[in-house]
Amino acid sequence: MSSLRIAIVCLGLSAAGCTSDAGETWVELAGRRYTVEVAADDASRARGLMFRDEMAADRGMVFVHEAEQPLAYWMKNTRIPLDILYFDARGRLVSQRREVPPCSGGDGCPPYPSDAPAKYVLELNAGQAAQLNLLDDAKLKFGPGIE
Repeated sequence: MSSLRIAIVCLGLSAAGCTSDAGETWVELAGRRYTVEVAADDASRARGLMFRDEMAADRGMVFVHEAEQPLAYWMKNTRIPLDILYFDARGRLVSQRREVPPCSGGDGCPPYPSDAPAKYVLELNAGQAAQLNLLDDAKLKFGPGIE
């Protein structure tokens, strides 16, 4: 693929976090870097990590919302246990839902709400928040391409 075509693809995917240097989008939390997929539109936020059987320990998904607001996530059709971490518009951790189990109950899966308004949600493999000893107000650092 030519450089021009890659640049055009990246321009088209800029909301999804395409980067031109290393080709990966990342966030950093408590000194640990995670390569992330970015869900920045309604369709990608709705699909999230559904139907996945595994996720590498250094990977995750960050959900970007238009504005800071009360949020609630659920595990519909999610097959892997997750830590769901809510961050405000400044990237400060405002709520944590650790060790959330998979749910195959479709629309019967329970919601996991934030304790405060949030703009960003980071989903990591269950146990990562405990390994990082995360406390509320922890700061999420965004790599290029995440707004």
